[in-house]
Amino acid sequence: MKTKAAVLFDAGKPFEIMELDLDGPGPGEVLIKYTAAGLCHSDLHLIDNDLVPRFPIIGGHEGAGIIEDVGPGVTKVQPGDHVVCSFIPNCGTCRYCSTGRQNLCDMGATILDGHMPDGTFRFHGGGQDFGAMCMLGTFSERATISQHSVVKVDDWLPLETAVLVGCGVPTGWATANYAGGVRAGDTTVVYGIGGIGINAVQGAAHAGAKYVVAVDPVEFKREAALKFGATHAFATAAEAAEKVNELTWGQLADQALITVGTVEEDVVSEAFNVVGKGGTVVITGLANPEKLTVHVSGGVMTLFEKTIKGTLFGSANPQYDIVRLLRLYDAGKLKLDELVTRKYTLEQVNEGYQDLRDGKNIRGVIVHSA
Repeated sequence: MKTKAAVLFDAGKPFEIMELDLDGPGPGEVLIKYTAAGLCHSDLHLIDNDLVPRFPIIGGHEGAGIIEDVGPGVTKVQPGDHVVCSFIPNCGTCRYCSTGRQNLCDMGATILDGHMPDGTFRFHGGGQDFGAMCMLGTFSERATISQHSVVKVDDWLPLETAVLVGCGVPTGWATANYAGGVRAGDTTVVYGIGGIGINAVQGAAHAGAKYVVAVDPVEFKREAALKFGATHAFATAAEAAEKVNELTWGQLADQALITVGTVEEDVVSEAFNVVGKGGTVVITGLANPEKLTVHVSGGVMTLFEKTIKGTLFGSANPQYDIVRLLRLYDAGKLKLDELVTRKYTLEQVNEGYQDLRDGKNIRGVIVHSA
């Protein structure tokens, strides 16, 4: 079959819209018609050469849609099911899945290569194979993906909203609740109020933090943070640190959550300095893996028992937490609709990412044509 998709051919270049051939589902695979795709900063890392995939690759790793067909041996879903995709496939049986760490599933080791778990490709064109970002390629009208990459959700939920729970929402929410361990009465600082950071704010507030301090240079994002549960918002880390010192009578913060688009050494140092004794710094944002971005005093870390940790997907479990967060949304306990700043067509994907760069969006969403 044919499908229209947004493709990257190299770093530093924009997405190109083109028609590709798509294979139907094989064993353990499903054919999905995407309804919506989120514009997440991680795809920008491919353009900016922070992450190096196998090119050419179809962008998009935050997606929701409806299952149209299933291959032999598929047991998780059937045609007609509504699903949200997990950008990390989870097999359920590897060492990490079986110990409750689905976010570290061994299947996720090759998500930047863009091929299926068996090493083959489902998108083709012009005599070459096209990869799919995180084995999903949600910037395509349709895709053939592994059943381990989908989570069945309640069919009364709007997929254009539910799509956000594929990456940004659980990553941010769980950064606070799981990786950060925010507890009632804590003081939490969040650096970077984008699609992940806004949900770290929401997650910290949900956990009962006494103070949630947001840091972002963009006024629009600071205002949004206050609507999602932040108690204070500042343009600079220095302003935030001064206020945290005042609010805590010099005890400083319990957690500092780094959710900026691209992590630099300065923000790690600022986060390390803003937490007090026994404090935790969580690095959720990405940077080029070859770039060393953590330079702090080992002596201070030891004497003050500070922790610096990384987290993938906020240390959440896709099969459980995607459904859990949507149920919270359904009960009016989690804001999702308010996250969407603007919706785009597939042809507007480059415009959407420029808006993200310009600080205009908390989250942009591509809505695929019917």
